[in-house]
Amino acid sequence: MPTKFIVITGGVLSGLGKGIAAASIGHLLSSKLKIIPIKCDGYLNVDPGTMNPYEHGEVFVLDDGGEVDMDFGHYERFLGVTCKSSWNLTMGKVFDMVRQKERRGDYLGKTVQYIPHVTDLIKNHIFDIASEEKADLVIVEIGGTVGDIENELFLESVRHLKEAAGRQNTLFVHLTYVPVPYGVNEQKSKPTQQSVNLLKQRGIFPDIIIGRCQEVLTKEIKEKISSFCDVESEAVITGLDVEDIYEIPLVFEEEGLPAILHKKLNIYSPPNLRKWKLLVENLRHPKKEITVAMCGKYTKLEDSYASIVESFNHCSAHLSCKINLKWVETTDLNDPSVLNGVNGVVVPGGFGSRGSEGKIEIIRIAREQNIPFLGLCLGLHMAVIEFARNICGLKEANSTEMDADTPHPVIDILPEQKDISNKGGTMRLGACPADLKDGSLVRSLYNASVASERHRHRYEVNPSYHETLIKNGMVFSGNSPDGRLVEFIELPDLKYFVATQAHPELKSRMETPAPLFHGFVKACLE
Repeated sequence: MPTKFIVITGGVLSGLGKGIAAASIGHLLSSKLKIIPIKCDGYLNVDPGTMNPYEHGEVFVLDDGGEVDMDFGHYERFLGVTCKSSWNLTMGKVFDMVRQKERRGDYLGKTVQYIPHVTDLIKNHIFDIASEEKADLVIVEIGGTVGDIENELFLESVRHLKEAAGRQNTLFVHLTYVPVPYGVNEQKSKPTQQSVNLLKQRGIFPDIIIGRCQEVLTKEIKEKISSFCDVESEAVITGLDVEDIYEIPLVFEEEGLPAILHKKLNIYSPPNLRKWKLLVENLRHPKKEITVAMCGKYTKLEDSYASIVESFNHCSAHLSCKINLKWVETTDLNDPSVLNGVNGVVVPGGFGSRGSEGKIEIIRIAREQNIPFLGLCLGLHMAVIEFARNICGLKEANSTEMDADTPHPVIDILPEQKDISNKGGTMRLGACPADLKDGSLVRSLYNASVASERHRHRYEVNPSYHETLIKNGMVFSGNSPDGRLVEFIELPDLKYFVATQAHPELKSRMETPAPLFHGFVKACLE
């Protein structure tokens, strides 16, 4: 069978959920097909690694160390694949590749132009990935909104891709917005019509239209969109607003999307949703409830911690527990009662000194009041500093990231990071193994002697202070194979006090929640 391609575009406005739609379509077709997701982003950054979370949301890190768009989190969680950084094609990466080819002389004698040289490079990159991965189906998501200047070259590339792959092997899905204006109480198709017209002007004619709406699309609005946009009425699908994104595959199945995909692409891969439905049912009707304090400095934009939120959703589904997240901004923390009534505390990753003292104070309260605590990356650093100051007696202990002149640098930059001048892609990135200590809580949670989690950081627990920390009761429950780097810590006399240098939230899945999160939620419930 030739490789099939589904291209997903978006119209009307950004943030409609193309990534979730792409991931959900993939989930519905994944029972018999090897599916590879590719995301095309129009920005000129090579990757999102240097972007502020307020600009772009969470940076998602892959096993191979790639820093990619947060939609890859949805792809991995819905498709069960381990993605690769080459599957995220930014316009910055494209121009970088074109420049390198030009300098090598690949275009010798020619004037390098957007068309055909840039568009051919994009198209060939997609074909190369399909070939390398031996993919049955490639889902290509075009970032941004039709009409944006940033994605014009990507749209032109996938138009050419349709001709090269064959029309019978290529399908276009367009996600639009169907508003119900206040006071009118009527679904409106005009934004969809105008968006599809813009797409047609670029030579792309959608086979399926998904209308994002707060209610199920009526038969009348489907027929109207069908008439004005030249698609069959059954190929107009509701993209329903839902409480939880894991309901979307179920909505698409109910709308008959799998059968349409099978027919149009001449494939057969029936959805296998039995376990998924049970887990979603637990999310909809939880039997228990807890409140967890999320203590960070990017709390005004929850997308900054998207994978953490999803990790808690996975735990909710398995433990039938509603998890209320209480967002605590640590920058100007001066109210110790902020943890009143919470069942657990999470200090997530981040960079820079802003909010660090607030996090340290939060961790002190959690430790002294025996509130379950989970620290992630920077959260581990803050926990070590708090312990060093208040248990080991090193009153001015700190990280050299926060205070370069601290007399007790219990957290210090990795030696190999000290002379790096480039910011992008130069941290300790990607999956790293850790040997887990016999008898530790962390080892029991992973039920294994080795754990592999993804990393994104420059600073580590300073080896000069390892002995002092251990002597005062901190357990290093996981270390790098050479013993040099601390990957997991715990305080065994407390209900749950665990931190990791890694980001376990990045590998959590609906079917298999991250072990540290699952253990943390169970401790909160107890």
